[in-house]
Amino acid sequence: MSYARTLISLALILTSLPLLAETLLHNIKGYTNTDEGLLTFHGMLIDDDGKVIQTLDEEATKIALTQKKLRTLIDGQGKFVLPGLIDAHGHIMGYGQALKNVDLTKSKSAEHAAKLVAEFAKKNQTQEWILGRGWNQVLWDKNEFPNAETLDNAVPGKPVALNRVDGHAMWANSEALKRAGIDRNTLDPAGGEIIKDENGNPTGVLIDNAMDIVSRAIPEITEAQTIDYIETALAALAAEGLTSVHDAGISPEEVAAFKKIAEKGDLDVRVYGMLAVTSRGYEELIKKGPEPSLFDDRLSIRSIKIQIDGALGSRGAALDLPYTDRPDSYGLLLHTPEQTEAMTEFAMENGFQVNTHAIGDKGNRLLLNIFAKYPQYKELRNRVEHAQIVHPADIPRFKALDVIPSMQATHATSDKNMAIFRVGKERLEGAYAWRKFLQQGSRIANGSDFPVEPANPFFGLHASVTRQDRNNEPEGGWRPDQKMTREEALRSFTLDAAYAGHQEKVIGSLESGKWADFIIIDQDYFEVPEQDIWKIKVLATYQAGQAVFQAD
Repeated sequence: MSYARTLISLALILTSLPLLAETLLHNIKGYTNTDEGLLTFHGMLIDDDGKVIQTLDEEATKIALTQKKLRTLIDGQGKFVLPGLIDAHGHIMGYGQALKNVDLTKSKSAEHAAKLVAEFAKKNQTQEWILGRGWNQVLWDKNEFPNAETLDNAVPGKPVALNRVDGHAMWANSEALKRAGIDRNTLDPAGGEIIKDENGNPTGVLIDNAMDIVSRAIPEITEAQTIDYIETALAALAAEGLTSVHDAGISPEEVAAFKKIAEKGDLDVRVYGMLAVTSRGYEELIKKGPEPSLFDDRLSIRSIKIQIDGALGSRGAALDLPYTDRPDSYGLLLHTPEQTEAMTEFAMENGFQVNTHAIGDKGNRLLLNIFAKYPQYKELRNRVEHAQIVHPADIPRFKALDVIPSMQATHATSDKNMAIFRVGKERLEGAYAWRKFLQQGSRIANGSDFPVEPANPFFGLHASVTRQDRNNEPEGGWRPDQKMTREEALRSFTLDAAYAGHQEKVIGSLESGKWADFIIIDQDYFEVPEQDIWKIKVLATYQAGQAVFQAD
């Protein structure tokens, strides 16, 4: 647009400022993805409702600043602006619990983890059960599953249940096993495994559906606790620069909690909820139909979450061929193919998008085969969550079936050392294959899978661009031919993530008519050295033009 045309269009906007414009964001350099490409701007007008009127170049911003009709100015102090970032796969309730329970993400060994548990138990003596999350035996020196005895010595007489970092394995002590009724005679449930020693006794490690046996023995969470966990998580997520999260697997109780929080005006992060098919009463909500745009697009309930298999780290991902480092195992299907298809069809015929966890190549193919049977539901934009180990022949089927790969970049950089041991070099050809998906025209919805990985979206942007961990290893990146460009990575956390939630017309970019969800950051995402992208700090987070987080 020429300078003269910019002045004319801006003049027309400014004449109606009393009716439209409440806020001018200025003194910034901003970027936003659009369907036409990347747009750079230096100012933004926001209306009374919290929606973008227009982004402005430098000259138009200077002119807007001379108008006395503006009621509010946001001075960006020369910093940088991006659209609010969207995590297309996280677990809000689980994140809140992780923040309030034992954090084992930095544990260096089973003994170190047990020490952290003991310290937590001492500070929280009124808790009946000690719960936690984050252990990862792959990062420990011994690289082997822990046992109940280690926890027994640390917290005698009190039940302890600790989820693995990926949420697909649990480490329990003897008291927890006793309360759950698990002993040497307990059989593995379908889709689960009770790890036992050479004498046939439970070791304390439970894989996938076997975790449910212990979970049923844990006292149910109250409504007040649910709200507290969610609000704790929302505050932390807003501080990370997230303005929207696709919550991957929520119960009807959590839906009710989100609504109560929204009614108070405290839902400061938009939530796209996926109803967990394992939750009690989810069928009734499905039958009532989708609720796509509640509380000014702050809450949307129009999708379900199925888990077709487990995780690679705990050897629960369903594979065509056995695990390279455990030849007697092919992983686990958490439901029979018939059950998965029935749940998929039930949701789709009621207008719900189907988002299914699938990590192994067998699980991915099974799911694609199901979607192929129902081409009439393509408009639902069904998704495969994770899509980590995919047979190369199956990648084009995502595009052909209009199935969205919902992938988490930091999984690749966290798994890079472990994956080759689990599946060998040949099967990595279709693993974490972002470039292959992008080249065929698939939209990638990016995220973190928090609390499995840190919620910080700049960790994911860094991993997307460099294929490196935060020590910038390996040099040049792991399988570097699958890197994203900076623009592609940003789009996967904004516009394409919004598309994966049927929300690209209201969020995902800073374009006229969309909600003014944006963040102010301390460094230029497009100019900072790529190895330092993960170090970018969020200075402020805005939802609908209002600050929901500001750094000290």
